[in-house]
Amino acid sequence: MLIRLAGPLQSWGLTGRFARRDTHSRPTKSGLIGLCAAALGLPREEPLGELAETVFGVRADRPGTPLRDYHTVGGGTCPLRPRDLITDHQRAAKARTAPAPDGPEPAPFGRAELDSWYGSPKHVTADPASGALVSGQVRRHALITERWYLADAAFLVGLEHPDATLLERIGHALEHPKRLLWLGRKACPPSGDLALGVVPGTLREAFETHALLPDAVSHDGEPPRPVTGVRPWAWIESPRPLPGVGPLSDQPVRFGADGGVHSLRWETRTRVTIAPHARGWDIIL
Repeated sequence: MLIRLAGPLQSWGLTGRFARRDTHSRPTKSGLIGLCAAALGLPREEPLGELAETVFGVRADRPGTPLRDYHTVGGGTCPLRPRDLITDHQRAAKARTAPAPDGPEPAPFGRAELDSWYGSPKHVTADPASGALVSGQVRRHALITERWYLADAAFLVGLEHPDATLLERIGHALEHPKRLLWLGRKACPPSGDLALGVVPGTLREAFETHALLPDAVSHDGEPPRPVTGVRPWAWIESPRPLPGVGPLSDQPVRFGADGGVHSLRWETRTRVTIAPHARGWDIIL
């Protein structure tokens, strides 16, 4: 099953946390399986089964350019939200005494504003004095985060499995998804066709016999690059550790609200030569 991952931005995090969210240089298996699971409409806690057993490979038709986004969260004047009363009794107390915008009377909920008050709702804990739920990290200034993306990248991804029916079902779901699809993060919607069909052979053979993706050929004003005879990098999963095979901790075990569980898998990095008779593409960009 061949899948096209292209868009203005992509972000495939491996070790990112709130303050710094990284991106891998290429799509991860966990990210791709998550994309397919969303398209199929699987519940977050649903066992992945055969979906996680597929053999994963990716060809970098256009590696893209790393892009850093300076991002701030909170700070300034923040309107109160319903969850503020639930997770932070200090805010609830202030809401009861906050003046209305046009007078001294307390403002109705949703209209009161607190200056320079931000509490991270992801860290909820019990107040040691009252036992009430409060934000575990309350800050009076904006939180600064660093987020990384791949700009103008295009990847040809392959999933290999002996059950062609499973692959066809994944392809149909990618073109008729039950949930919104993202290229790693919600700020990164895909562009054009995703599912490019089921083809025979191994992942390496598929990468060698299909031309570069058309939107990965050139930028405006640049001379066209050849679509065959070139040697892009490809990373292909190995079923077992072998000499020269590197480990990567992106094998999904399960997804969940806590971020899920992953294990190690192994992959080889190699250059593939696109054959002169490689198949072209008739896809929506």
